[in-house]
Amino acid sequence: MKTSLTSTTTSFLQLCSVAGNGTCFHRNDSGLLGISKFPSRCHFLDSKAKVFPVIRCQSTNTDEPKTRNLLDNASNLLTSLLSGGGLGSMPIAEGAVSDLFGRPLFFSLYDWFLEHGSVYKLAFGPKAFVVISDPIVARHILRENAFSYDKGVLADILEPIMGKGLIPADLGIWKQRRRVIAPGFHSLYLEAMVKIFTDCSERSTLKFEQLLEREDSLGRNVIELDLEAEFSNLALDIIGLGVFNYDFGSVTKESPVIKAVYGTLFEAEHRSTFYVPYWKIPLARWIVPRQRKFQNDLKIINDCLDELIKNAKETRQETDVEKLQQRDYSNLKDASLLRFLVDMRGADADDGQLRDDLMTMLIAGHETTAAVLTWSIFLLAQNPSKMKKAQAEIDTVLGQGRPTFDLLKKLEYIRLIVVEALRLYPQPPLLIRRALKSDVLPGGYKGDKDGYAIPSGTDIFISLYNLHRSPYFWDSPNEFEPERFLVQRKNEEIEGWAGFDPSRSPGALYPNEIISDFAFLPFGGGPRKCVGDQFALMESTVALAMLLQKFDVELKASPELVELVTGATIHTKNGLWCKLRKRSNVH
Repeated sequence: MKTSLTSTTTSFLQLCSVAGNGTCFHRNDSGLLGISKFPSRCHFLDSKAKVFPVIRCQSTNTDEPKTRNLLDNASNLLTSLLSGGGLGSMPIAEGAVSDLFGRPLFFSLYDWFLEHGSVYKLAFGPKAFVVISDPIVARHILRENAFSYDKGVLADILEPIMGKGLIPADLGIWKQRRRVIAPGFHSLYLEAMVKIFTDCSERSTLKFEQLLEREDSLGRNVIELDLEAEFSNLALDIIGLGVFNYDFGSVTKESPVIKAVYGTLFEAEHRSTFYVPYWKIPLARWIVPRQRKFQNDLKIINDCLDELIKNAKETRQETDVEKLQQRDYSNLKDASLLRFLVDMRGADADDGQLRDDLMTMLIAGHETTAAVLTWSIFLLAQNPSKMKKAQAEIDTVLGQGRPTFDLLKKLEYIRLIVVEALRLYPQPPLLIRRALKSDVLPGGYKGDKDGYAIPSGTDIFISLYNLHRSPYFWDSPNEFEPERFLVQRKNEEIEGWAGFDPSRSPGALYPNEIISDFAFLPFGGGPRKCVGDQFALMESTVALAMLLQKFDVELKASPELVELVTGATIHTKNGLWCKLRKRSNVH
């Protein structure tokens, strides 16, 4: 880290991400926050006294609201002394540090959003952050003034793992690599990937069928599985084959490379949830056992990637990007993104840069898909009628056959389930930016009409969780309603927001930030939007369809016992344990 200020920022982010049991908060008639123990549902009350139920918030061991303790008072005193200026008239959410222990950060950010509005300053000791929960302001940062911001804290955390990959890269390297990588996710490549999605998903369903057959022989017709772990294995296999033509085979086997990949994923999660960045201490990488293991895991993966890059370069068929995009990918032995990057004329990159690109896609692509499938099943299991509706569509479109690209277009309800899961459980729940120069943010809905001036170096959290569950931009924002994406919605009271209009992005398979005018940002928006969004969405759609085609799924235990934790993504503390049965009414 370059400065003590950056160190403070990173430590704060890691502190805020400490995982634990979630908490259900509600407001009473006086507008005061309360805490419910083991509730099946909890409610938030907005300024118009409309109640919005929250889907299955998590339990806590605390029965009463916590009184502000010495740590909180000291933090707020330090805030007043050191960070009172620089952000003008922006509302301030004083830092109740104790609120951050025992539950994910995004729950607290939501509480403060309801209390302080869509743009507020979150101040902890000497450091202040701006929290954005408004699509008008998010659009300004992500699209209209995108190159005035970089990834800030996020880059500090991810650089040791992803190097100069797209996510942590500074603007100069990002512009260079984006021009090379984005064309690789073209339509013919995505069509070819559907076969990889189905092949890998079929491995999972065959594994489940074999486990069920074993149980049938013992007189039982059900198996219990941690579907989050199964989805994690499936996502790893798909990324391996689709991005760098390597078959991890993690659904059915283990290998040193697979163990190293998961070790690296766990370390990335650890670094985003541990509030002291001890790994930056000199010699820590050699003295601390888990850091030695991490370095060894990285070496195993990098050696594997280096070999794949070497093989791809030895068989290079250099050509122009237009011709690469017109290849017959359905009949290519190697249709991977790595093959595209290596063959692209005029886009030479050293092995280290290619390795960083692949590592970034491996970690980012794996995490997102596993999480969206986990929460899709979690939500469907609580809504049996919607699961039956999904299975009816699958029976009509697929029958007993496999998904193809053309058939995927007809699985409308399955696609909507995937995006609704991403709305309720965005991956990641926060987008992080840092102002490279001074700027004036729009006030947003109900904010200051003159906007808010921010100085250079301001760290910003764009809370996707708040945006996606905002009572101002969504009807019944905390309810699981996939059908909502089919309906046009405009709030005339909100000046500067164009509303939700599916016709705004004709031909789009999935709702996006254009259709919602930045109220829905599962993959970000603007120039630095995730390049692999369609890959991840289509992969999730195929995997979900093939699971529901063969099996009925229910949660093993009560939904309230599924505890949330968060680091890079929102996931479960102890897995998503489900009961699977062969479908009895398959047509």
